[in-house]
Amino acid sequence: MRILGRIALGLLAVALGLAAVVVVRTLTYEAPAGADTSDVVLAGPVPVDVARAAQRLSAAIQIPTVRHQDRAEDQPAEWDRLHALLQAAYPAAHGAMTREVVDAQTLIYTWAGTDPSLAPIILMAHQDVVPVTAGTEADWKHPPFAGVIAEDAVWGRGAIDDKGSLIGLFEAIEILAGQGFKPKRTIILLSGGDEEVLGSGAQAAARLLQARGVKAEFVLDEGLVVLSDNPITGGRLAVIGTAEKGYGTLKVTARATGGHSSAPPPDAGGVATLAKAITAIVEAPFPLAFRGPGADMLKTVAPDAPFAVRMAVANEWLFGPLLTRQVGATPAGAALLHTTIAPTMLKGSPKENVLPQDATAWINYRIAPGDSSASVMAKAKAAVGDLPVTLAWNATPGEPSPVSSTDSWAWKTLAAVARDVTGAPVAPSLVTAATDSRWMHPVAKDVYRFQPVEFAMSDIQMIHGTNEHLSLKNLEAMVQFYARLIATAAG
Repeated sequence: MRILGRIALGLLAVALGLAAVVVVRTLTYEAPAGADTSDVVLAGPVPVDVARAAQRLSAAIQIPTVRHQDRAEDQPAEWDRLHALLQAAYPAAHGAMTREVVDAQTLIYTWAGTDPSLAPIILMAHQDVVPVTAGTEADWKHPPFAGVIAEDAVWGRGAIDDKGSLIGLFEAIEILAGQGFKPKRTIILLSGGDEEVLGSGAQAAARLLQARGVKAEFVLDEGLVVLSDNPITGGRLAVIGTAEKGYGTLKVTARATGGHSSAPPPDAGGVATLAKAITAIVEAPFPLAFRGPGADMLKTVAPDAPFAVRMAVANEWLFGPLLTRQVGATPAGAALLHTTIAPTMLKGSPKENVLPQDATAWINYRIAPGDSSASVMAKAKAAVGDLPVTLAWNATPGEPSPVSSTDSWAWKTLAAVARDVTGAPVAPSLVTAATDSRWMHPVAKDVYRFQPVEFAMSDIQMIHGTNEHLSLKNLEAMVQFYARLIATAAG
């Protein structure tokens, strides 16, 4: 009994020691050291005519620059109309900048700096929008392409994604140019014409800039926003994307003899084989890993989070598995921590009583930093094993982007302006969708993804959805942010 007592006392001492370590680490935990922004000299606010900006955004929404999956359905004349609107509405901006048009109606504006030794900055916003799902038009409070200004907001497809940013950038430059501002470093405004499909316009622009030897200090594009109710602390948080996931669609094909459905083969044919392959791939997910920009966001805000969250982050060595389970409990949270697998399209027989000669599925992957298209393919092949299917990329996949710095001059400047304009704390994170900025890494030191607009988590669904709208308050914040960023970074 004495031996058992000593063992029990020893275990108790270990438990108390472990608890003490956990508590001390929790109470003393500080966010990872980021760049000190105290030495950033911020440019002051500018006068913003938000009513005028709203009218111009309304006019832009009324021009349906819709990109379709089938490019034959696109209407190129609508991009010409949008370009004409920008030229007419922003004379000072067009007087200050040179203008070029490249692939897919993509625009490149250059505002030459007075000091050519300074690396330029690239600011981005795309022109095209996604279609409105046929039959859902009546679900909108205001017609999706009417650009109605009501309830202190501008309504319509593209108000947020991404004509709000495009108009915000032009408003900012118009104000600064009208005041006689002369940038020291060159400003390049790049507006892709087909971001919602292939992004070939931005890709062509990147090749052109690379051929000219451009190496920008930083790029800023759409991506993340200010959350009014971020799920970690429940408070406001300006989330800036320092990386984005790669993108690839895997085509899985099961070939079969085909024939009449009244006499199916013992294995039920190609559709059944395809179903087994899809199930095998989906049931072998990429593991959740507390790493990268997604984890960086949680580490940054943990000091202000509830005690349990702070304790888990401060003691990742002990609570790592619990932490990944908790963050990964929602689809949005899980997407930050691993490569996702999403079967999206199927093709089988053209008729209900015919066995197809081939059945095909398309599986969309969003590839997390740390993984690659090669590792995705290897994992899918291992999952299907000896099933008689072929695997091939539907198109050349895009790899995950590099992770941009959070201690560079670029980050310091961007974070300082974002914090001052929005009043929210700033944290890095991962963009789980794809943006035109993925093509810009060869021509920039750092690439960031952020719009200075504030939404509740429940508002995000209107992007690409129904009732997309941008409040006048957010529109004003956009103009103010872009003007102050340019004046601070290039003044």
